[in-house]
Amino acid sequence: MSPPDASHADSVAAELSSWMTHLPGARSEVEGARQRIRRLARLFDEVLADAAADHDLTVGDWEALSVLARREPPHEGLPGDIARTLGLTSGTMSLRIDRLSRAGLVEPGPRSDGDGRSRPIRLTAAGGRRWRAATDERIRVEDGLVAGALDVAHLDALNELLAPLLVRFEDELGHAPATGPVRRRR
Repeated sequence: MSPPDASHADSVAAELSSWMTHLPGARSEVEGARQRIRRLARLFDEVLADAAADHDLTVGDWEALSVLARREPPHEGLPGDIARTLGLTSGTMSLRIDRLSRAGLVEPGPRSDGDGRSRPIRLTAAGGRRWRAATDERIRVEDGLVAGALDVAHLDALNELLAPLLVRFEDELGHAPATGPVRRRR
């Protein structure tokens, strides 16, 4: 296994020594890891935003469609459940559902008890295709970027390093879902 290409320094390496003079008590190894993880997360978010926009979606639209796409057929869910999954208020969720409905990406499902608040929404075929196209683009771009930097052995090693770090943070701070707020421990 050969090391990843380090032919030039990343932005964190270029700035770390300067920061450390202003961060007494901080360990450069921890600060470097924190900054790299944070910057990578922001760049992954940008890839998703670009892929969503290329398919006339916002990241929020993509996230709502993702919740439905991951459900078993008929790919539906109650608005309140989707809002909780995404960490949204019911008002924000209503606006998002209205926008997605007007675009033909979701539709109302059958009423369960006559109460409109408990009426599920369902991913339409067009919504499924749009979500799939944006998701496939995100996967293609991310895979190309990651594979261009790390081989499978390095990716396995990276995941082995990140997993216990995430467990430690979640044990101390609470669960960090893929979207929505961190569910903080009290």
